[in-house]
Amino acid sequence: MNFNNLDTISAYKKLLSLAPEGKNFDFRRVLDGKRVESCKTMMAGGLQYSWAAKPVNDGVLELFQALADETELIAKYNMILNGETMNPGENRKVLHHLLRGQSGNPVMHDGKDLGKFYAGELARFSAFADKVHRGELKGSTGKQFTTVVQIGIGGSDLGPRAMYLALENWAEKEGCKKLGAIFISNVDPDDGAAVISEVNLPETLFILVSKSGTTQETLANELFVKAKLQKAGLDASRHIAAVTSETSPLANNPQYLDSFYIDDFIGGRYSSTSAVGGVVLSLAFGKETFAAFLKGAHEADMLALESDVRKNAALLDALIGVWERNVLLYPSTAVLPYSQALSRFPAHLQQLDMESNGKRVNRRGEAVAYATGPVVFGEPGTNGQHSFYQLLHQGTDIIPLQFIGFTESQRDDDVEVDGSSSETKLKANLIAQIAAFAKGQDDANKNKEFPGGRPSSLIFGKKLTPEALGSLLAHFENKVMFQGLIWNLNSFDQEGVQLGKILTKKVLSGTSGDSALEAYGKLLEI
Repeated sequence: MNFNNLDTISAYKKLLSLAPEGKNFDFRRVLDGKRVESCKTMMAGGLQYSWAAKPVNDGVLELFQALADETELIAKYNMILNGETMNPGENRKVLHHLLRGQSGNPVMHDGKDLGKFYAGELARFSAFADKVHRGELKGSTGKQFTTVVQIGIGGSDLGPRAMYLALENWAEKEGCKKLGAIFISNVDPDDGAAVISEVNLPETLFILVSKSGTTQETLANELFVKAKLQKAGLDASRHIAAVTSETSPLANNPQYLDSFYIDDFIGGRYSSTSAVGGVVLSLAFGKETFAAFLKGAHEADMLALESDVRKNAALLDALIGVWERNVLLYPSTAVLPYSQALSRFPAHLQQLDMESNGKRVNRRGEAVAYATGPVVFGEPGTNGQHSFYQLLHQGTDIIPLQFIGFTESQRDDDVEVDGSSSETKLKANLIAQIAAFAKGQDDANKNKEFPGGRPSSLIFGKKLTPEALGSLLAHFENKVMFQGLIWNLNSFDQEGVQLGKILTKKVLSGTSGDSALEAYGKLLEI
């Protein structure tokens, strides 16, 4: 298998010659009803992906196919699924796909069948959630748990928090919400204090999440919580469970109700379908809901094996992103869900994308001579329309957009005003924005002129269900994976976050030896 830089790929060089065609794409002429009907493909979980408002024609699609074939993307994806070492920086396998179902050959490591290991942990924390729901596991005063609080940071917070918020309304409507969930992530004590003030401690179960068992912010928050529990006269060991690795200090520790395990083959930003997300989501919504979430993700993983780029939404999305980043030279992308349930989904995608592909060296540690991961940001519609859409519409930079929308709300609780429901107004705003960004508007008053030419995709479906959410999550995980392979990056380490951690320890120990750090420390009274 060859792992070559993008600028050595012949199909990419041909794409570069089409840059003027892409930048001058005539949306006003091309974007019509026929194109909207034809430029879409199926996803898992009842979703569809539309690229009608992207500057892509048949010639570009043909080169996308050539690029995918030349870089052997599907074969490399199969290497990941079959457990080959695809994280060269840390000499590790990459197994988040295995968490939601066997997709390739059995994956073995040191004599252990890792698929069976992950399935066993899923069964264990599912049984644990059942015991909590039945009242067989209670707090130290004998009261049943009504709230779960997850303590973690980075991937231990962003993904699980986004997934919980995405399903909370759905679960309320379906009658399967079991426990309320809250999250503590920031080492800022105001974060922990605010959460503690919201909960009834005798009825609260805490989930401590740290794969290494040494994450500074997480352990600081654990001690903060334990102090609050002890002050309330509660036995902390009956109010805290852990999610960690089998080799961490948290493993098999009598200070916790139980410990559930992941391993080094599951990156934090890819861990929502592991015990990191599974414990809190199973406690909040029941094991059946989490199983449906995994089912949607697994189906998306299977669809991502399709070699035809027109039929593989994750691969096509990735290729369009490379076209926009490397050929059209657009530096950012915005994720715009027209669903309040996905309010934290863009924040999760920031970590997923920017921590995975925010790299300047290739898999061999050699500097690359082309752009890699874009800046990712976003907010739910219609809030964003009253915030940063001004720049998106009339700013000097063209920023590609990724819209997400549904035909039905999760709660089915609405009111009609001025001839239409709130849900209809939401969908009308989404449709209007796609057209406005693409086609723009001429006006003699240049202040009111919209240049258009702002490309967007749309992921849409009937309703945001657990299956749809699993599909949506896996779509973006696989998109990021394919883009990293195209750019010849290692998308599965995160060395860029390490230097700050090292310097923080030196500042705290007073051994930095850097006068600037010491001066800044004096400014903040460290």
